[in-house]
Amino acid sequence: MGRKPNDSEPTRWASLILLLIGLVSCSMVYMFMLSVLKPSGLENNSDVESLALAKSYENGQKWVIGIESGGATGGLCCKGIANLELWGAAVKWGTDFKFNSSDGCCNACKAMCTGNDGPCLCDTWVFCGNKQACGEKFGECWLKKQKDLLAPERQEAGDQVKWTSGLVFGRGEGIIGLETEHGTLHIKLLPDCSPLSIKYILELLALRHCAGCHFYRAESRGQSWDAKGKHIKDASFGPPFALVQGTLEAQGMTFNKIPSEYSPTIRRGSVAWVGSGPEFFISLANHEEWKNSYTVFGSVLPEDLMIAEKIAQLPTKSDVWNNINVSVLENPVPLRIQRMKTSVS
Repeated sequence: MGRKPNDSEPTRWASLILLLIGLVSCSMVYMFMLSVLKPSGLENNSDVESLALAKSYENGQKWVIGIESGGATGGLCCKGIANLELWGAAVKWGTDFKFNSSDGCCNACKAMCTGNDGPCLCDTWVFCGNKQACGEKFGECWLKKQKDLLAPERQEAGDQVKWTSGLVFGRGEGIIGLETEHGTLHIKLLPDCSPLSIKYILELLALRHCAGCHFYRAESRGQSWDAKGKHIKDASFGPPFALVQGTLEAQGMTFNKIPSEYSPTIRRGSVAWVGSGPEFFISLANHEEWKNSYTVFGSVLPEDLMIAEKIAQLPTKSDVWNNINVSVLENPVPLRIQRMKTSVS
C-alpha cells in the first residue's frame, strides 16, 4: 500500500524554488550595479579621454599627459620593415630556407639567439613575402649577421624593393645610452616590436650628436605610486604623473612622424613616444590607466632608474597644459645619445 502524501512536501519544494529565484535576482542586481559603478577610467572606449601625456613644440600646441584616448594593442613582437633589404653575412641561405610568413623567418632568427652561447648567431632576417613581386623567391628567408648591429648594412630601400627586413637584439645587445649631467640612462631597444622607431633611433645614433635633445618635464611618483611603481590603493593617478619627458628631435635632421607600433601597458622603465614622436617619456610607474596608448620602443635598465628618479626631483615650475597641471623643469636637462662602450646584460 502506498504512503499517504506528506502535506509538507509541496511546501518544502515551493520554498526551495523561491530561494533560488531570490538568489538569481540578487546576482542580476549586483552585476547591474557593478557595471554602473565601474570607474570610467577603466572603460575600453577610444572616445573617452583619460590620463595621458603632454606634447609640446608642435605649432605651439601642447598635448598633455593627463588626457589620452585609447590606442592599439601591441601584437606579437616579430615585426620588420617592408621595402627594405638589409645586407650582412648569410648564416642561412634563403634559396633553401623558406617560410609562409615573415613571422616564421623572424622566429627562425630568434631561435639562433638564445643568449646561452655568447652573441647571437643571427641578428638580421630578410624575407620575401609578396607572391607577385617575389615570384620564385617567394618565401625565401635569409638569416644574416651584421658587423655592427647598431649600424646595420642596408642594401637597398624603397617601394621597388620586395624584401622585408628586421633586426634581433640578443642579451647585452642593442643597448644605447642617453647621457645627461646626472648620469647615463642605458636603454634596451626593441627592434622586433617597434622597428620603425628603432630605425629612427639608429639614425640619431649615426649623427654622433643629438643637439636640441633634452628633458623638459619632470614629475615624481608623489604619493600615488610606491618605489616599485605599483599604484597605491585609493590614491589619485596624478598629478604628479610619475615620468620624465623630453624630445629626441635633433637639430639639422628632418623628423618624419612614426606610425603607431608596439603599444603595451606602460610599466616602470618603459620608454615611449608621445603621439608620433619626437616627444618621448620615461615612466617611473606602472600606468594601467593609460591602457595601450603609447608606442614603447625601449626600456631603461633597472639599475639606471634612480637617474630618472633624480631628474624627477629637480626644481620645477607649475604650468597648465590643456587644463592639466604639469611640472616643467626650471632648467631643461640636455641629453646626448651614445653607443655603449661595453656590453650590459
